[in-house]
Amino acid sequence: MTKPTTVTEYAAALDQPLREIAEELQAIVDAALPQPGAVWHGHPVWSLGPAPGKTPVAYFKAYPSYVTFGLWRGQEISDPSGRLEPAARQMAAVKLRTPADIDPDLFATWLRLAHDLES
Repeated sequence: MTKPTTVTEYAAALDQPLREIAEELQAIVDAALPQPGAVWHGHPVWSLGPAPGKTPVAYFKAYPSYVTFGLWRGQEISDPSGRLEPAARQMAAVKLRTPADIDPDLFATWLRLAHDLES
């Protein structure tokens, strides 16, 4: 099997329920950010710069039993929900095990705040 080169291919290669999670995340992030996502370092990343990985804002990455949805500067975002967990550097992320773990309005708010940090 070849490595996915687009976000859609990445999501399609996953088994359920991770595929559904990835597809929902792709729709949410694509609606919230001005540039489409790209596969960078093996997983989907949304950036504001001229190329993938230049001014990265958000990403998701699938693991065997969950999908991590994260924000590059997520630790700088106010998160009253308490769902964002600190990660490496300034990143913060949430683990999604089922589609029910997705909160489209909350995630769109995080994405708007993350975008504003880079604007």
